[in-house]
Amino acid sequence: MLDMELIRKDREAVATALAKRLDPAEVTRALDEIQRLDQERRALISEIDAERQRRKAEARAYAQAKRAGVEPQVTAPEAERKQLAELESQLDEVQARLRRAMSELPNLPADDVVAGGKEANRVVKTFGTPPAIEKVRDHVELSRSLGLVDYERGVKLGGSGFWIYTGLGARLEWALINWFVDQHLAAGYEFLLPPHLLLDSAGYAAGQFPKFYDDVYHLDRESAPRGQFLLPTSETAILGAYQDEILETGKLPLRAFAYTPCYRRESAGSHSDERGTVRGHQFNKVEIFQFALPEQADAALEEMLTHAESLVERLGLHYRRSLLAAGDASASMRKTLDIEVWMPSTGKYKEVSSVSWAGDYQARRAAIRYREPGGKQTRFVHTLNGSALATSRLFPAILEQFQQPDGSVLIPDVLRDRMGTDRLTPTR
Repeated sequence: MLDMELIRKDREAVATALAKRLDPAEVTRALDEIQRLDQERRALISEIDAERQRRKAEARAYAQAKRAGVEPQVTAPEAERKQLAELESQLDEVQARLRRAMSELPNLPADDVVAGGKEANRVVKTFGTPPAIEKVRDHVELSRSLGLVDYERGVKLGGSGFWIYTGLGARLEWALINWFVDQHLAAGYEFLLPPHLLLDSAGYAAGQFPKFYDDVYHLDRESAPRGQFLLPTSETAILGAYQDEILETGKLPLRAFAYTPCYRRESAGSHSDERGTVRGHQFNKVEIFQFALPEQADAALEEMLTHAESLVERLGLHYRRSLLAAGDASASMRKTLDIEVWMPSTGKYKEVSSVSWAGDYQARRAAIRYREPGGKQTRFVHTLNGSALATSRLFPAILEQFQQPDGSVLIPDVLRDRMGTDRLTPTR
């Protein structure tokens, strides 16, 4: 969440930044309510402190009178206890309302992030050129003719939005994941295999809850009284693993990555550019993550972008990098850049990686801090994350960009040893 002190000191700057994402009238209402609750909270704290000091003074006076042999006056202690308890109860309620209001505010976009939605996204880099293909076949047709994906049996098992990788399709999916693992290890990231079921606290820490609470699969409260859900991305797990910790400054930036399936309730696409494995309820992804000092964040973002792009480049795919406008980026992120691969069948680009910088927004929610050597006070770390990469979109991009006139598909050079072949050939 945002820093309350920043709202107190420079509300105008906060409002201007939030207006890139929200309607200005909505921003005004939200900040008015937050500041009202903050003032009420501070007044209650002062009243409680004054009451406690008064009771301490009375206790000292009582003790002094007893020592002097004077019978002290005794006020009604039961009434005092009830009064203090009532004030503390009011404070708990106000603090809970303030926390809810703060948790619903999105992050402040970075200065170079513009207002608007997808229409305001800006292409900042392009790699390669679209392949020249005389007669383009889409990845669904290619997957079927090459025997790589069984869509019908996937629906039979899981319903709409599910599929089964089969034969060389399963091997290609696994080869991609294993190659990513090797590349991240070589780049100095620590490999994690986290649980797929997470407590609700992890979703809150990542900034996905409460706004996107209904976008994930939850266990029922009878089975999971503490609240559990299937992770939508391993970003949530990596961040959540370090909740309430103070990280060693000398070990920052701390780099980690994880492989998991990702589970999302979002509707599987029926449009031509979202068919097949492009959008579904379960897909594989390898996620890279960094916890960094504030002064390390810019370099960390560039390093993660360069690293994720190197994977797409080594696969030989044409792609572009786009800086997202505030309204198209995740609400938790200050800045997001998408890596988008070319899909010849639709003439469009599809995101295979979002590399993002959250500032201290997630760390503040998760209470992840660092302490300067020899210092006493702690500060919040900065967090960054990026897909590296989402295979369910790379898979169709490889099929479409490397398709041949005879119906076969060439395997990217870096995967051929793992696949045991240099091309996929039709099975029907």
